[in-house]
Amino acid sequence: MHDITAANLRNAHGGESMVHMRYMIWGDKAKEEGFPNTARLFWAITLAEQVHASNHFRELRNEVGGYVCNSAAVFGLGTTSQNLQGAIDGETFEINEMYPTYLETAKFQGEKGAQRSFHFALSAEKQHAVMFQKAKRAVDSGKDIKLGPVQICTVCGWTQEGDAPEVCPICGAKKDKFRTFA
Repeated sequence: MHDITAANLRNAHGGESMVHMRYMIWGDKAKEEGFPNTARLFWAITLAEQVHASNHFRELRNEVGGYVCNSAAVFGLGTTSQNLQGAIDGETFEINEMYPTYLETAKFQGEKGAQRSFHFALSAEKQHAVMFQKAKRAVDSGKDIKLGPVQICTVCGWTQEGDAPEVCPICGAKKDKFRTFA
C-alpha cells in the first residue's frame, strides 16, 4: 500500500475510533439532560463510526508496526446542545475536508480497498450531519428530537431513520445487515 494512503487510513481509523467513544459519552449526557431520542441518535451513530473504523483497520491488515496518527477531534463534555454542535463540526470537517481528500488520494494511488472504505464513510457522515442538525434544532428549542427507528448498515455504516431498506443504497448489503436502534 502507498505510504500516503496508509497514513490516511490510520488517521481516519484514529478519528473514527475517537468519535465512536465521544458519541457514547455525549449520548449518556443527552440522556442525563432528558433527551432520550437524542441519546439514542448518538448511540446509534456510534455503531456507524465503529463500522468505519473497522473498515479502515481491515484495509491496513498488511501494515504492521507502531505509528503516530494525526486525527482531528472535538474534545469536551458540554451541554447536549454544545455536544451536538461538536458532532456537527466534526462531521462537517470529515465531509468537506478529510474524506474527499483521502478518497481522491486513494483513487490517484489506485488503492481500491481504501477508496471503498473512504466512500462508505463519506456517504454516511453526510447523513450524520443532517441528523445531528435536526437534533440540535430540537434541543435548542427545549425539546427532544422526534425520531423513529434509526437504521445502521453494519457493512458500510449507512445511517437512516425509518425502516431498513431492502438493499443498502451505498454498499448493496441486504436488509438483514442493518441494526435497528428503536
